[in-house]
Amino acid sequence: MRAQILIAFITTIVGCAMAADSTLAATPPMGWNSWNRFACKVTADDVRAAADAIASNGMEAAGYVYVNIDDCWQGDRDEQGRIRPNAKFPDMKSLVDYIHSKGLKAGIYSSPGPKTCAKYEGSYGHEEQDAQEYANWGFDYLKYDWCSAEKVYRRSDMTAAYKKMHDALVRTGRPMVFSLCQYGYERVWRWGASVGGNLWRTTEDITDQYDRMSVIGFDQDGLEPFAGAGHWNDPDMLEVGNGGMNHDEYITHMSLWVLLAAPLLAGNDLSKMNQETLDILTNREVIAVDQDAEGVQGRRVAQEGPLEVWAKPLADGSVAVGLFNRGESTNPVNVNFKDVGARSSVHLRDLWQRKDLGSFTGSYTGDVPRHGAILLKIQ
Repeated sequence: MRAQILIAFITTIVGCAMAADSTLAATPPMGWNSWNRFACKVTADDVRAAADAIASNGMEAAGYVYVNIDDCWQGDRDEQGRIRPNAKFPDMKSLVDYIHSKGLKAGIYSSPGPKTCAKYEGSYGHEEQDAQEYANWGFDYLKYDWCSAEKVYRRSDMTAAYKKMHDALVRTGRPMVFSLCQYGYERVWRWGASVGGNLWRTTEDITDQYDRMSVIGFDQDGLEPFAGAGHWNDPDMLEVGNGGMNHDEYITHMSLWVLLAAPLLAGNDLSKMNQETLDILTNREVIAVDQDAEGVQGRRVAQEGPLEVWAKPLADGSVAVGLFNRGESTNPVNVNFKDVGARSSVHLRDLWQRKDLGSFTGSYTGDVPRHGAILLKIQ
């Protein structure tokens, strides 16, 4: 059965030179990013508060490690061309040291173009300097956002532009996760690893709306051959807890992302979230699906109108299965065990309810609420 499952889920990519360092992101990166909640209002104090929350509320223990500053931290360059942070980040080295003191890692943001998305200073023409400055400050992660790069590059130059920064990062001698953010242009999943990418955006930006989140997530089907240890498809950051979706919709969001072996970068205000949000973000059994050592991205195995079944094989021989209802009322969703490579008689566990459902033969049907999901482990 094990061989059948893997054959069904993994396609070998012949001749693809994987330059990404798999030791940096052996499993999908987990952490927090400032953009979805704070955007350009982010300050050093907000980042410290996020680090404090992760270290104290159970998120660190659940696997969240990275505290990532997105756009809008940049100031001007000095006479030598070195990038300086703006007044909201008066001492970047001290901030990074604070994050590290919590046992966490720090992430930073830039663009291969002359400006970032928010019109702050980009890295064009300063790649070596910026990479070294990030290393001097102690950063462990760089998100590199295409944005204004089209003013100075053609899209056909994209691979060279990303490789240029990756090589500069390597020359610093400091290991840094390299996150490619260019919205899936040029089928990045086919070349992202070859230029050193540990993860790459496969889509335009997510928003805190069910329709947008669901389109992004469910459209990832077919990209599973390109994901694996050290190089992950990235359907963008989590919106869980930002208030634009209800509980069932956030359950769908998290369930789909873990089945996709997606990076789990929380995007809410961690210092003010409620227990319901924390419970979604820190469910250990759910997170284990995302962080599974096999590193396989799940795929759609069945669909009936708005009802979908997704599955992801796990390292212990079991299978994680998501029952999704994209419809407008509660609906029964059925999974046939043969469709996910399991034998006819299995044991089921509901990962959100954290309870065993018992033994079943042939199939299982669960009533799934509007825009909701059930996440099962088939053993």
